[in-house]
Amino acid sequence: MFRALQVVLSRGDIGAGPALPGFVSHFSTALKDQKLVGKVAVITGGASGIGKATAEEFVRNGAKVVVADVQDDLGRAVAEGLGSEATYTRCDVTDEEQVAAAVDVAVARHGRLDVVVNNAGIGGNLTPTPLQSLDLVDFDRVMAINTRGVLAGVKHAARVMVPRRSGSIICMASVAGMLGRVAPHPYSVSKAAVVGVVRAVAGEMARSGVRVNAISPSYIPTPPMMRAMAAWYPGTSAQELRRIVERDMNEMDGAVLEAIDVANAAVFLASDEAKYVNGHSLVVDGGFTVGKAPNMPAPAP
Repeated sequence: MFRALQVVLSRGDIGAGPALPGFVSHFSTALKDQKLVGKVAVITGGASGIGKATAEEFVRNGAKVVVADVQDDLGRAVAEGLGSEATYTRCDVTDEEQVAAAVDVAVARHGRLDVVVNNAGIGGNLTPTPLQSLDLVDFDRVMAINTRGVLAGVKHAARVMVPRRSGSIICMASVAGMLGRVAPHPYSVSKAAVVGVVRAVAGEMARSGVRVNAISPSYIPTPPMMRAMAAWYPGTSAQELRRIVERDMNEMDGAVLEAIDVANAAVFLASDEAKYVNGHSLVVDGGFTVGKAPNMPAPAP
């Protein structure tokens, strides 16, 4: 069907008559606007939140996607909703063999791999805890998923991208890795380490034509974030918690940070438009990390 349309379009046989007004221009514009046509991507943690939004936006931009997650029912539903361009595979990123297998699924199904989005992550114990009471078992679990899991994704993406001398690896970090006291300690350390992974490997990968970047978003009312908010603000309604995240904890007046905004950043980094962007952490925070207000008296009304 698609090939037939290409042939017809090339001949100029449609578009002039009244039966399909504007069809050619709309169809051509849609193709032109797609930034990931022909690309194959693996997205870990792709069953919900930012991962799901990224999978949807990748497919909308012409990519074929492997949704990798441990939430089997949600993951299958997301892949089915995206149609023939998406596949679900189970992937626990703490198990390197499963990470390798997710990469291999993409290659086996599509013959190539162009993008890996290392998005899977957890918040760990969300109860506010002083440093002297830090649970190192919880710390190890968070690091295993948020940092070691990312490194495993980078490793196996490189395994198939380096021989082709092309590819984009995207790692999900956070503003919590840039500032202290904005998230539990294990989460903050794990996300700072994600940026460390990117900086450690980007130079080596560049010489093989592969780019490695991070995205550091601010607060978004995803399910994990809302669970954290419930722990930080016990007894507060879900509606009020969402308002705090969307308004009080974000910087920009008149704009709310959403998962689609992070997905759009991932589309850019995955696309050829970012061909010379490497070793970078793209901060999507509306200016949250630009500065910190000193402890000064509030201004008079």
